[in-house]
Amino acid sequence: MSKAFIPTPAKPGVITANDLREGHNVWMCDDGWTVDPAQATLFEDEAIAELAMLKAIGQSDRVVGPYIVEARRGPNGPEPAHFREAFRQKGPSNYFHGIQSDKTQAANV
Repeated sequence: MSKAFIPTPAKPGVITANDLREGHNVWMCDDGWTVDPAQATLFEDEAIAELAMLKAIGQSDRVVGPYIVEARRGPNGPEPAHFREAFRQKGPSNYFHGIQSDKTQAANV
């Protein structure tokens, strides 16, 4: 079992999950969930992030599998710190054609 990521000012994080209705990856933001990771809330404090995680877990009718991942501060908001999260941001794969969709339009969930 891997250790959960703990955000700090030096290594902030965001909360991500899967939307139950659409199956898309979503990120927690100030007013709910968004498909645009640049709008995600960036957590630098472990206690605040833990409270937000409890809130996310409590929304099991909307999202599944919430977890905190490391992110970087970018010019337009949080950016992925690891390949896996960068890949998830591109959206669901279209396995029939073997390509991944490119979500360019952000919409709040």
